[in-house]
Amino acid sequence: MNEAVFTRLSLTFLTGVDEKGNEVYQSRHFRNVKPGASNEALFTTAQSLASLQPYDLDKVERNNTYELYE
Repeated sequence: MNEAVFTRLSLTFLTGVDEKGNEVYQSRHFRNVKPGASNEALFTTAQSLASLQPYDLDKVERNNTYELYE
């Protein structure tokens, strides 16, 4: 199995509601994350970063990129 060569951490925040009452979200992306970092460590980091924001954290995503080869 191939190992991840690039990892990005994405945090999505609920920033308010529009004039129609629909929720509005905004994302923050953090690159150059260690691909070997555990999900638990990334989630803990996301919670720490979210505490610095004025908005409520809605979602945390980990995006890994892999090189495919034979």
